[in-house]
Amino acid sequence: MIKIALAQRNYHIGNFESNTKKIIESINDARENGADLVVFAELCVCGYPARDFLEFKEFIDYCATAVKQIAEVCTGIACIIGLPTYNLKDEGKDLFNSAYFIEDGQVKAIVNKALLPNYDVFDEYRYFEPETDFNCIDFKGHRIALTICEDLWNTIENPLYITRPMDKLITQNPDVMINIAASPFAYNHDEERIDILSNNAKQYNLPLFYVNQVGAQTELIFDGGSLIFEAGGKLLDEMPYFNEHTSYYTLDKDASGKSTITFDHPHTIKSAHTSDIEQIHQGLLLGIRDYFYKSGFSKAILGLSGGIDSAVVCALAAEALGPENVMAVLLPSRFSSDHSISDAEDLVKNLGCLSETVAIKNITEAFETALQPQFQNLPFNIAEENIQSRSRAVVLMAMSNKFGYILLNTSNKSEAAVGYGTLYGDMCGGISVLGDVYKTQVYDLANHINRDTEIIPVNSITKPPSAELRPGQKDSDSLPEYDILDTILMEYIEHR
Repeated sequence: MIKIALAQRNYHIGNFESNTKKIIESINDARENGADLVVFAELCVCGYPARDFLEFKEFIDYCATAVKQIAEVCTGIACIIGLPTYNLKDEGKDLFNSAYFIEDGQVKAIVNKALLPNYDVFDEYRYFEPETDFNCIDFKGHRIALTICEDLWNTIENPLYITRPMDKLITQNPDVMINIAASPFAYNHDEERIDILSNNAKQYNLPLFYVNQVGAQTELIFDGGSLIFEAGGKLLDEMPYFNEHTSYYTLDKDASGKSTITFDHPHTIKSAHTSDIEQIHQGLLLGIRDYFYKSGFSKAILGLSGGIDSAVVCALAAEALGPENVMAVLLPSRFSSDHSISDAEDLVKNLGCLSETVAIKNITEAFETALQPQFQNLPFNIAEENIQSRSRAVVLMAMSNKFGYILLNTSNKSEAAVGYGTLYGDMCGGISVLGDVYKTQVYDLANHINRDTEIIPVNSITKPPSAELRPGQKDSDSLPEYDILDTILMEYIEHR
C-alpha cells in the first residue's frame, strides 16, 4: 500500500528559486500528511514551455542545481518531478524532456518523453530527442508505468505517431500508470482530455494518475484539473480547475493482486462540466493575474469607451487585480455619444475602480491642423478616424509610462482576425485580454459577469457596436453582423 499525493502547482518559467521552493514545500507537506510519493507536473523545475531558454547551457545547469536541492529534502518520501536533461549520446538532439523519480535523496530512475508534439502551440521536437527505451519503476511493492503528457495521447483513431510507449511498458506488468503533464487550457479541451485518459485506463486495464500544471505563461493558460481513473476507465476524481491543489490517494492491491484506489476527501467529479463561458471567464482571470504577477506589475490601465469590449476587459481586470489597481480612462472625442460617456461612468461606479477623463478633441484637432498643408482640404476619411484612435493610445501610453501601469488591449478576436482596428491605436497594449475571444463570446461574457447583478450597464450590451470615429458609425458598416462573421471565422480558424 502506498499513499500518493498529487501536487497541482503554478510554476514560473525560469524562476528556479520560486519553482524549487514550491516543490520543496509540497514535498515537506506531503511527508507530514503521510504520503509515500508526491507527483508534480511536466518540466515543473523550469516551467513550461521554456522554448529557446532550453538552448542556454546556464538554464539547463540551473535545473540540475535545483534537482540537487530537491533531492536533499526528499528523504522518507519519494517524488516525481519534470525537467530538461542532457542527452549524453552523440546522436540526436541535445536534450530530453525527462521525469526524475527521486527516493531518499537519490535519483532512482529517469524516464524520458517519447512523443514530442510539434503542432498547435507545441514545439517540443525543436528541442528534445524522443525516447525509444521504456522501463517501469518499482516502488514499495508496486510497479509504475511513468509517462509524460503526450505519451498517452496516441490512442486516438488517427494516430499521429508510429509508437505507443504504453504498448512497451504494459509488457513489464505494471500495476499503475502515472502521467505528468503540461496540458494547456481550451474551453472545449477538458472533455477531450478525460476521454483520452479514460481510454488509456480502459485499454491497459490499469488505474491512472494524471497531474497537470496550472497557471498562465504569457499567452498560454494551464487549467489544472488533474484526474484519477480506476482500471477500466471510470473517472474516480477530478481536482480543481484554475487553482493550485493537493489531493491524497491510497494505492493498494486486493486479494487477486489488482490495484485499487481509495481516498478520504469528497469526490469532486462534476456531474455536468462547467459551461464554456464560465471556463473562459476563469481562464481569463487566471491569465490576467499571472501576467501581472509574473511580470512584476500590479496596476492596469485601459481606455473605457462605454462599449462592450472595454467594459468586459475593465470588469475582468477589476476582478482579477482588485478595482483599486485598475485605472479606466475615458477619452471622449467629438463623435462620442452622451450615452457612451454615461455608460462608462456607470461601469466605473459599479466596479469601484479608478478613473480619469482626458478629452481628445483638442489633441486630434492639433494633429489635423498640423497636417492641413499635406491633406489640402481632402475629405474626412479613415486617416482622421485613425488619428483619434492613435491620440487615445498616446494618452494611455503616457500614463502607463508615468505611473507604471500595464496597458490592456481591448480588441476581440473577431476584430483582430479581419484587421478591424487601428495600428498604434486601439491595438496598443501589453496584453490583449480578449485576443482569443470572439465578439459573440464577449457578449456571453458580459451576460455571465452580470449573472447575479448588473455590473456592466445593459446599454453597453444591447447598443449596436461602434468605434465612434465618425458620425453614426457602426461596426456593421464595415463588417457582417457578428453572429454571421463569427460563424465564418470559427469554421476557418478553428476547424480549418
